[in-house]
Amino acid sequence: MQDLASLTRIGFLTLPNHSMIACANALEALRMANYVAEADIYSWRILTLDGAPAAASNGLTLSPTVPLAEAGPLDLLLVCGGIDVRHAATPPIEDALRRLSRRGVALGALCTGAFVLADAGLLDFYRCAVHWENLSAIREEFPDIDFVEEAFVVDRDRLTCTGGVAPLEMMRALIAAKGGRALADKVAEQFILDRARTGGARVEARPRPALPDPTLARAVKMMQAAIERPPGIAALARRLDVSPRHLERLFRRHLGVSPSAYHLALRLERARELLRLSPLAVTDVGLACGFQSAAHFSTAYARHFGRPPSGERRGAGRPTDA
Repeated sequence: MQDLASLTRIGFLTLPNHSMIACANALEALRMANYVAEADIYSWRILTLDGAPAAASNGLTLSPTVPLAEAGPLDLLLVCGGIDVRHAATPPIEDALRRLSRRGVALGALCTGAFVLADAGLLDFYRCAVHWENLSAIREEFPDIDFVEEAFVVDRDRLTCTGGVAPLEMMRALIAAKGGRALADKVAEQFILDRARTGGARVEARPRPALPDPTLARAVKMMQAAIERPPGIAALARRLDVSPRHLERLFRRHLGVSPSAYHLALRLERARELLRLSPLAVTDVGLACGFQSAAHFSTAYARHFGRPPSGERRGAGRPTDA
């Protein structure tokens, strides 16, 4: 495990179309720690490969920005991703990250910045957090990485987190390691954060439907975990120790659909994520989502979304900024 207390000189490598909210949340947590501690505990620099400011997905830029080669000593470099992250994963960027890793600099990622680390081979056999919208696609592409549905993960010298407010939560873990829980709590108070979340409670990384029945909740969780090899409803009911008829009633009462229709919708939603965010062929997407034939996949997809899978890939816009 990386000594988080030692990570005080931090670089923010801002990629084109990075998520401003993710970057600002992480940076502001460090600024606030210095403010409430009345000491310069942390220092930071905004970086790009060439020193030219990178426009965020909202069109704004951060400055002053300096070239990565002129960053000076760093303890931690955070890759700040957002939309179109594949286009930002250039060979010069990945070579620079590998050099930093060889020098012993801890590496991390905000939002989709984990893709760049993964593409550079710098996350193999690490646990990693990434925004839930990109989770399915990136799991298929990098099987040697342990992607987890958590808001942030610290695994040895790698620190990764999802988007939104999760970078602030991750920075508060650094602050607690350096200045104690009291300092992290003071940072939370300054940002009007829920104090109940400062004690290490797990933050959900993916939005989940509120399900009033525990058996129904377990059934949905099992379905989400069985996208590639969907079990039959009878098999699912046996695992839940209920009758298929009871399971059918639960789904219709609380969700308004049958179990099989609900699971089909889950599989098709996962397919849409893969079509939009992964380079997998359409046929491979269908197989990854439990469809045994391309014809069945295409028919089900067109019926659900109003266009075939090939049309989704041609017509999809850029992935949404986390």
